[in-house]
Amino acid sequence: MRGLSFVAGIALLTFCPPAHAQSADAATQELIQKLLARIDSLEKRVSELEQEKGAHAAVAAPAARPATADIHATHDQAPVPEAAQPTYPSLKIAGFGDFDFAANSLHAAAPGFGAQTLLGAHSGFQDGQFVLHMSSALSQKVSVFSEVSLTARSDAGTGTPPAPGFNAEVERMVVRYDLDDYFKISFGRYHTPINYWNTAFHHGQWLQTTISRPEMTQFGGSFIPVHFIGSLVEGAVPAGGLNLNYDLGLGNGRGAVISRGGDLGDINNNRAWLANVFVKPDSLYGLQVGGSVYHDKLNPLTAPAAYEWIESAHVVWHKETPELIAEFANVRHEPVNAAGAVTSNSQAFYIQTAYRLPSYARLWKPYYRFEYIHVPRSDAVFRAVPSFSASTMGVRYDITSFAAFKAEYRHYTVRALPAFNGTFLQTSFTF
Repeated sequence: MRGLSFVAGIALLTFCPPAHAQSADAATQELIQKLLARIDSLEKRVSELEQEKGAHAAVAAPAARPATADIHATHDQAPVPEAAQPTYPSLKIAGFGDFDFAANSLHAAAPGFGAQTLLGAHSGFQDGQFVLHMSSALSQKVSVFSEVSLTARSDAGTGTPPAPGFNAEVERMVVRYDLDDYFKISFGRYHTPINYWNTAFHHGQWLQTTISRPEMTQFGGSFIPVHFIGSLVEGAVPAGGLNLNYDLGLGNGRGAVISRGGDLGDINNNRAWLANVFVKPDSLYGLQVGGSVYHDKLNPLTAPAAYEWIESAHVVWHKETPELIAEFANVRHEPVNAAGAVTSNSQAFYIQTAYRLPSYARLWKPYYRFEYIHVPRSDAVFRAVPSFSASTMGVRYDITSFAAFKAEYRHYTVRALPAFNGTFLQTSFTF
């Protein structure tokens, strides 16, 4: 509008002579009138266009409001962008693997030890476990976790039909409902929460500092029931800065082979139960102290039925400068209706310490572990469990944040057998 008025002013100045000049002729006056009319027409058109633009804006604004209004009518908080909304199920997969080398002074297989201890009559390279961890949120409070492992078989290719090269195992499979931090309930197959190592370091050798687990918690071992099938209730309570954590479980105990859980069902009509508590004080960040009780009735293939009680305790300093893990367990077997049988108590413990070196040497982590298992000869259930003591010293070098190289030396003293030594190497990784 201002632009058109400015043009009109210029036209008038151009075509209108000063007051002392003669009057313009008729042709000039007619031209001026036409220009003024044209300017009026253009100003009117601009005004109409501005009104139309305002009308379109007024119509468009209400069209965008209903969706926003509906969201605010449904929720008390501001709407979350569509891309930020969680989707269910949301599957995440993590993998672990390791390759090993073992050489020792054994001239025959060491009886009673788990396969992952890497004790054998021959030296050489070995495939470790290939492990997948799969987790998925089904809703804000419900989640599923599973762990699957593939382990090389010593009898691969033999038998009729030939045995496969690897054993596939469902190590863990758990569905859990989290009401809040104080109460969570789950169902499935677990690593039995009756000591620290069994629930802190799962399948996947990269997770732990050392190459092998302590023998009392070895996968495939028999001293404690490594797997538990049933239901768990767990939670954490502040408890005045102590941060009290608890686990209460009911389920199938050991199977006919005591190194395995009752996956297909319990071996008898007596459920196993457990209670586990530990604290993590705020004032001593990194410290964990706890204990547990486990009870079951056993019906093993190679021993008389017995009631089993397990009491265990642990003290752990989580930090790496230093790292300290110490555990003790007592396993009590009370024979059921066996004439002349006696009650027996078997004990096991280990102490492991490690230290992450400072500054430029921080990728190196030397460690030492002493472990001990004592099984009285009267314990018919544990006849295959070795009574021994062992010292392990080694070092871990973190190649990257997701791969490590480990080297360790072990000295074993086994009851009724000569002592022997071994050297072990491992490359472990996660992806």
